[in-house]
Amino acid sequence: MSSELFDAVDALIASASPLPPPAERERLRKAHGLTQAQIAAALEVRRPTIVSWESGKTEPRPPQREAYARLLAKLAELYPAPAAPSAATPATFTGPAPATPPPTVTPQGDPEPDSELPASSAPVHKPARPKASSPTNASRRPTAKKSTAKPAVAVSADPRFENGPLAVIDVEDGQVLAYCVGGLVLDVPAKSLPSLVDWTLAEAKLGAAKLSGPGKDSDPLVVLTEAACERYGLPVHLTQEERMAGRVPEGHKVVKQLARAEWKLTKRGLGPWARIYRPAHGGRRACVQLCIPSWGALDTRTWGSTGSLPAADLARMLGTFAARVMTPRGSTAVTGLELMTALHPPTRASAPDADGKRHSEHNPGSLGNEPVDCAPCEAPDGHPLLTDLPRFHQRTPGEMLIEEAYDWARPLTDDEYGQRYLVGIDVNMAFAAGANGLNVGLGAPTHVQRPEFDPKLPGSWLVDLSHIELDERLPSPFTPKGDRPEGPAWYATPTVAYAAELGYQVIPTEAYVRYENGRYLDGWYNRLRDAYIATMADLGVTVDLSPADFLAAMDGYRQRDPQMALVLSAIKATVKGGIGKLRERPRGEGWKPGQPWRALSRPTWRPDIRAAVIAKTRINMHRKMAKHAAFTGQYPVAILSDCAVYASDGPGPLDFLPYRQDKPLPGGFRLGVSPGMVKHEGTQTVLWAEAVREEHGEINLARYIKDGQVTGTDTGE
Repeated sequence: MSSELFDAVDALIASASPLPPPAERERLRKAHGLTQAQIAAALEVRRPTIVSWESGKTEPRPPQREAYARLLAKLAELYPAPAAPSAATPATFTGPAPATPPPTVTPQGDPEPDSELPASSAPVHKPARPKASSPTNASRRPTAKKSTAKPAVAVSADPRFENGPLAVIDVEDGQVLAYCVGGLVLDVPAKSLPSLVDWTLAEAKLGAAKLSGPGKDSDPLVVLTEAACERYGLPVHLTQEERMAGRVPEGHKVVKQLARAEWKLTKRGLGPWARIYRPAHGGRRACVQLCIPSWGALDTRTWGSTGSLPAADLARMLGTFAARVMTPRGSTAVTGLELMTALHPPTRASAPDADGKRHSEHNPGSLGNEPVDCAPCEAPDGHPLLTDLPRFHQRTPGEMLIEEAYDWARPLTDDEYGQRYLVGIDVNMAFAAGANGLNVGLGAPTHVQRPEFDPKLPGSWLVDLSHIELDERLPSPFTPKGDRPEGPAWYATPTVAYAAELGYQVIPTEAYVRYENGRYLDGWYNRLRDAYIATMADLGVTVDLSPADFLAAMDGYRQRDPQMALVLSAIKATVKGGIGKLRERPRGEGWKPGQPWRALSRPTWRPDIRAAVIAKTRINMHRKMAKHAAFTGQYPVAILSDCAVYASDGPGPLDFLPYRQDKPLPGGFRLGVSPGMVKHEGTQTVLWAEAVREEHGEINLARYIKDGQVTGTDTGE
């Protein structure tokens, strides 16, 4: 028999070499500590090919199939699949986050928010149920039950926090269990909330190391399920009165239990997010952060369905967020603000004095410990600085700094009506990208008359830009509504700097500048960018995809791992909420105009920083649109914040974005996952736009381009 026949038979066998399911392929690779790039190099394929094999999107072909099957068979001998779980035992999760904090990723575009291929979850393994603790054994070491599969969210290398940053407390068949990251389950002996706090601090080894040298370690987070609330004497849900107050009454029995045990609550009391602490002693903190989802701690507008997840899934989801961003300390907005402070703590230890003692001193590059007044033009209506204004006075742009995101639209031209589609593109992580590399003020403003404009000096400038004539088919870069300025107005530094960049003379009449300044938000941007890109990679969208592969990977990416999609939404909300918190307004505090409100006492109440970030984000958008228009002759028909809509003969971004051999227009829009790059937001027909505007008038089509649904609420009807 000829060798050709043997070769043909071998080829037939290789073409059908048995392979394990996609999730098992990923588990085996991770169990041996291999990366997708290493396997791709060994098999002489591209990394996205391995991603597709592990997601089940495609299957290997010869000659790689036989080699891949051989590799997986060898790994299966080394790492057998975990035993099938028993229905009677509590579930644990291994979760899909990296075993170490995400690596720093070099962005492939300008600084800005969104994008996404998947990593399947490792198999579920249920440990044997821990034995119930007796009352006499309440202070013993916790019983740890770990999954045999390699966890995707690793516990801390710091021995003080070896069980991770948080625990979800649940009750099953009378047994109290703490679900931690990496599939870890602890037996909880505590019989009351005060003893649970004691156990958390003394036994559970929960918490997270500080993010910055002069900073503080993150307090452990304890999440109580509905069953845990019942176990520890708390209501499963708050009454309407308690929801309005944001806490249970001070006379509640559990609040009294905490007081008897000498635990204290912050001024916010025992509410959805509560801090339970004792005053620091000997430099050591004793504090536990409590989160109660059934009381509304995990707002569905930013956390989605996170609050209704089973305990093990909730630990996985929150643990991934904690590893990549930080341990949640409240809403995503609060966490975004807390992350800024954690990366730039207000104080540090001084050098030893003559007696060898160290003292607390200002940490350079931080906002410090004390709040600073904003400039009058930066103050929102009702601020104490504006008490001299007449009642009901409507401030003009010449009196008030108005730096907001775009909300602009125009009628379609006859040529645009002749095209078939309207295609929306959305900038990934737009406001995060706007923060990247931005020089912002760190201290109080200095009032200057007739200053010379300095694009490197953060501040607010009163200047007349109404003489600048730009193409009317683009919105003005100087106003949120895209209208041409009508006279002198206050602008943040990035806006005035763009006018100078375009070649126009700018002559401010006065300014409030901040001579103490720095790139305060760079570390914040970098951490959120890396968290975003790592989570998008879990969902199957990676930084190395071609434009066409990127668009394909984005199709249905959230369904590949719904829990990681929740992490992604929380990361994006942390960006927007954190920026918004810099100018937090009074809320339900019995406040009256002219009176200070609680947020003003924070060093992080900085409307000037918010204005600078938004101004730079808007300018980034205008610069890309102008570059695109100059090269293609195409102009947007609508813009809403970070979404721009263009008329096109085809239904996708590649039908109008000027790519050549996968290379984008320099300085223009670029498809991809990194912040500042763009994704496909949605497509509707021009006939749809005509019908919508006939019914609702000249509304902003960018607001509805995603799904085409226009409601009366949206249009103000």
